[in-house]
Amino acid sequence: MDAAVRRDSSFATDSAIIPEATSSGVSWASIAAGAVAVATLTLALLALGAGLGLSSISPWSDSGVSAATFKNGTGVYLVLVAVMTSAVGGYLAARLRTKWVGIHTNEVFFRDTAHGFIAWAFATLLSASALGAATTHIVGGIASGVGAAAGQSTQSVNPSQLYVDRLFRSETAPPTGNTATPAPADDAVRAEVTRLWSSTVAQNADLTSADKAYIARLIAARTGMSQADAEKRVDEVVAEAKAAADRARSGAAKLAFWMTAYLLFGAFAASLAAVEGGQLRDGTWNDRRLVPRPW
Repeated sequence: MDAAVRRDSSFATDSAIIPEATSSGVSWASIAAGAVAVATLTLALLALGAGLGLSSISPWSDSGVSAATFKNGTGVYLVLVAVMTSAVGGYLAARLRTKWVGIHTNEVFFRDTAHGFIAWAFATLLSASALGAATTHIVGGIASGVGAAAGQSTQSVNPSQLYVDRLFRSETAPPTGNTATPAPADDAVRAEVTRLWSSTVAQNADLTSADKAYIARLIAARTGMSQADAEKRVDEVVAEAKAAADRARSGAAKLAFWMTAYLLFGAFAASLAAVEGGQLRDGTWNDRRLVPRPW
């Protein structure tokens, strides 16, 4: 009987010290402040990283870092940006909150962690929506600047047309002084092969046997090659297209992995820094250990 009374009394005491009805467990003002800090710092560091990246590459061969080094360096830099900016935002989100009175330290520990995580999530949405146009403008300006410096045209080129040009490339030099323009039939043939290439290779990553034989006959008729050599060229160009598609797929997969690491490390850094900020705010920082202090 006495034990039951003590349990009821303990339950009533624990319930009385948590004023859930009079206070909210979320401080949206501090979360918004932390999220804005994360988004702004991310934009600034991305602009800095773009400048560092442009200074490390070169359009000339044997100059600057390699493509693989540049891609891996970009991924590592993105993860570092996520850790630094998210830590600052999480710390501010917890340090700027109002002090919760009568709340157990375990609950305070959880709320601080949640504040850091929510600030990071809010900053991620803010960066993807409101700041997305600014980030695109920076990246687009950099890309156009590189193209202008290299003397390249900003007009987009259909990759299928490049492969068709390689198919019909003639190995015999034209006679000196020959200024004749290509016949309209050649343009029609190229357009037909481009359509075949775009529809078939884009869907099946290969040409059908009938299309390969037909294209080889067209190449042989217009370049003077033998049928066997024309078929060999078709196979080589198709293999080149497959290799390019595989490189693009591999690059996209690596980018997805780096973006996953960017998000996960950012969430962890924001939550961890929020615990530190909250404990410093309440004066319960326990010898640099991120654990709640007992009553």
